[in-house]
Amino acid sequence: RIGPSMTCPNPSTFLLTGIPGLESEHVWISIPFCLMYVIALLGNGTVLFVVQQEETLHEPMYYFLSMLAVIDLVLSTAIVPKMLSIFWLDSREISFEACFLQMFFIHTFTAVESGVLLAMSFDRYVAICNPLRYNTILTSPKIVQIGLLSLARGVGVVTPLTCLLTSLPYCNTNVIPHSYCEYMAVMQLACTDSAVSDLYSIIVATALAGTDFIFITFSYGMILRSVLRLSSQEAHLKAFSTCGSHVWVILLFYLGGLLSMYLHIFNLRLAPHTQVLVADLYLIVPPMLNPVIYGMKTKQIRKRVFKLFGQRKILAEPSIKGGH
Repeated sequence: RIGPSMTCPNPSTFLLTGIPGLESEHVWISIPFCLMYVIALLGNGTVLFVVQQEETLHEPMYYFLSMLAVIDLVLSTAIVPKMLSIFWLDSREISFEACFLQMFFIHTFTAVESGVLLAMSFDRYVAICNPLRYNTILTSPKIVQIGLLSLARGVGVVTPLTCLLTSLPYCNTNVIPHSYCEYMAVMQLACTDSAVSDLYSIIVATALAGTDFIFITFSYGMILRSVLRLSSQEAHLKAFSTCGSHVWVILLFYLGGLLSMYLHIFNLRLAPHTQVLVADLYLIVPPMLNPVIYGMKTKQIRKRVFKLFGQRKILAEPSIKGGH
């Protein structure tokens, strides 16, 4: 490594390797990734369409669900299309600017999603534990403020990290051993001391994700405590089923993200493709599962989906019959 005072031209492009060590299997690996992306597009698109069409769903819970759907669409679209172009077309090049733009979108919306998941857990906490004050606590202006605050927090956290990385010299290699421009993978290419960047990223990511996760855990803990006080066995089973599925997706998102970061920092002698697959899956699987776990398992949305598409099918049948 060279000292920061020495200058060298940065590469005009980076080369993404896809899944290191599994290049010969890229075509087969692309199949589940493509399916997950299609399901994420259809699921989140359906949630947004149903909430927009049905005025009865214009409530805080569904506004937060719509925010989550938008975030998941942006997040998965920032990652998967380029990944599939590597798998299918061997299109590994990405420009210097596009790489950092992709990195900014991925990590910003990851942070924003964390904020929205926290807001959704608070929404459920108020609805179940303090229902009489629900409409006064979660008003439309406050929901907008929460959404903007989550976005501002994500931008405010990721912008310094991105600016710090763009200012570093990259003169050793331009090959990124990853399937997208992940922060830690790009930082390891810098030919200067990255100790400050490492420390800053660890502190910020751990503090942000850790704090949100603690408050989410507290919210769901209070919800379960409130439900368990009820005498109805059916209410208990329903609460465990709903909260259990939410917790699994949340654990995948938070623990997967922190595990991905720490695997890059600490040399555990794992195969390179293991680290990359962990980083890929924790960002691609939740956008596929969220519309199912938070959307289709919600009775109101499920009913509206069947109602809307059922009506469209019924309305289409006379016109088909009339054409014969």
